[in-house]
Amino acid sequence: MTFKNKRRLRIIGTYCIGWTLAFIFLTIIRGVGATEDGAIDFDVAISLVYAITIGPLFGAISGYVQILVDERFYKRTSVRKLLMIRLAISIFFLILLIVVSYLIVPPLLNIDITLLTFISDEGSSAIYFYILTVDIFMAALWQVNLMLGENNLWKILMGKFYNPHEENRIFMFLDLKDSTVLAERLGHIKYSRLIQDCFNDLGVVIENEAEIYQYVGDEAVLTWHLKDGLRNLNCINTFYNFKSQLLKRKEYYLKMYGSIPFFKAGLNEGVVTATEVGRYKKDIAYHGDAINTAARIQGKCNELNKELLISKNLLDKFENNSFVFEQLNNIPLKGKTKEVSVFAVSLQTDEA
Repeated sequence: MTFKNKRRLRIIGTYCIGWTLAFIFLTIIRGVGATEDGAIDFDVAISLVYAITIGPLFGAISGYVQILVDERFYKRTSVRKLLMIRLAISIFFLILLIVVSYLIVPPLLNIDITLLTFISDEGSSAIYFYILTVDIFMAALWQVNLMLGENNLWKILMGKFYNPHEENRIFMFLDLKDSTVLAERLGHIKYSRLIQDCFNDLGVVIENEAEIYQYVGDEAVLTWHLKDGLRNLNCINTFYNFKSQLLKRKEYYLKMYGSIPFFKAGLNEGVVTATEVGRYKKDIAYHGDAINTAARIQGKCNELNKELLISKNLLDKFENNSFVFEQLNNIPLKGKTKEVSVFAVSLQTDEA
């Protein structure tokens, strides 16, 4: 199973758990120590069975909708519009849920009731409002999760990064080539749209288990846990998958911006400190020489006329590879007293 499909299953699983807990919470609040004024008076035990049955079903639908929104509607769409799209879809599925509930609940409780009466029963409006609110809340929470970096929200809530700790990671610095020339030619608005399009296309890196750590101007910083980056040479394949994605859309880029964007990249690995920073704006930060060296290596791409450079200490950890590595002379890096051994990377089919 691909990492992308695993991610989809994780999203659906998260929504299934969230909706099941939401329905259980509603059952407890409305059922324990309270009575219904309407025609339908759920027994708490039956309500819990209903919650456990409907929760995963509605969660699976809601999670799948979230995947569609992320993969089909996210480009050039504001968070407000995304939430409005979710609201419209939620209303549709709320109607579906009402119909399903009508087919299940009255026969289960042996109640003779019309669909119209079932829909307009006392207390139903509160349930409808609750369902729509939960759906919008979960969609908004998902957007916060994406802004912090996928899965980082949960880690922050659990306090994993409250105390600094060490992690062995790989870092890639990606930088747009000839960015100054492009900015002058396109103007800052159109140039910003170019960067927006490029970083939307950068989404393909999830197939290589990459985490997007930061966007800094026209530069993106990717990272992997060491074992994830080494597996299937994810850290190298990420660069070429991104490059391939840009070339697939070359007609679009030529039409919109008059050129195809190309990126250069530098890679390094090492032990860094991971910690939570900020009081009013939370973020997860990595500190250490490994990340600084990766940035300096990327900075040498133009000088050496290479698109992808990696450090020797990262190359030494590859168990097998399908790429060509050209050893360059040890080069001085700004801020380092010793020269660093760097290799240029190219595909096997490329000319040396």
